[in-house]
Amino acid sequence: MRAYKVEQVAKLLNVGRDKIYELIRNGELRSIKIGKLRRITEQQLADFLKAREEEDTKT
Repeated sequence: MRAYKVEQVAKLLNVGRDKIYELIRNGELRSIKIGKLRRITEQQLADFLKAREEEDTKT
């Protein structure tokens, strides 16, 4: 399993780094901490995207 830096996820989603940290703070995007480093696993990113997709189909 791969783990991404916040900046890498921001680039993948074409959003700013601050937006990713906001999603983490709000509990919408899960992440792990390794020492002082914040990482987002492939599974956490997939779960986030799936939840967003399901949310969009409800409206």
